[in-house]
Amino acid sequence: MIWVMSEHVGFGVDVGGSGVKAGLVDLNSGELIGERQKLLTPKPATPDAVAETVRTLVEKFDWDGPVGIALPAVIIDQTARSAANIDPSWIDTNCTELFAKYLPGRKINVLNDADAAGLAEVEYGAAAGAKGNVIMLTLGTGIGSALITGGKLYSNTELGHLVIKGTEAEYLASSGARERDGISYKKWAKRLTKVLNTYEALLSPSTFVLGGGVSRKAEKWMPYLEVDTKVVAAQLANTAGIVGAAIASDTNLAP
Repeated sequence: MIWVMSEHVGFGVDVGGSGVKAGLVDLNSGELIGERQKLLTPKPATPDAVAETVRTLVEKFDWDGPVGIALPAVIIDQTARSAANIDPSWIDTNCTELFAKYLPGRKINVLNDADAAGLAEVEYGAAAGAKGNVIMLTLGTGIGSALITGGKLYSNTELGHLVIKGTEAEYLASSGARERDGISYKKWAKRLTKVLNTYEALLSPSTFVLGGGVSRKAEKWMPYLEVDTKVVAAQLANTAGIVGAAIASDTNLAP
């Protein structure tokens, strides 16, 4: 079956350090249509190698519409300005020109992977209907961040690199930091509290959405957080990047 562009269906690709995942998304509900597909991230993860992998995934779905792609990089005017867990040769790559070579005739929209996850959670997940400023944090090896204000994305915030009393936030309170230092969830929650309190003071959010693999164990650490802002665990888990990229593929929803 050949899928064609539809106002109700989007196609998203989530490029990670270990795997590239893709899927069709019902843009009315945020749910995947059928199963997602995943291929290993090529080594080295150069722009052309990743673009070839993306083309293979698109072809698996017989998709003939726009494509949204979430990358672990700061994306400014569709150009990568950093590279996290992908090859450094991505820096200064024009992403739409790159992917257009492998997916000719398509509309391509590329965005930061944490931004994609944030869009998905605000549109369909834990922060659906939230008012004001929403901060989405992905707590993994580092801390990815997305800031959505009034339903609009403020892209490439990189809040994990904010220095708090001489230490980067992600070095202090990422999930990777907890594992590195071998500390309990309770002690780690105190560190995370310090980070969230700083974000509160600077940005006055209405809601924190906390994601990453550790969000599946929220009951072990979330009760120990001491913040004034509402805190919720992310709901979309491993599909958030795909769903957020699919949002970006749709001209009516794209940030």
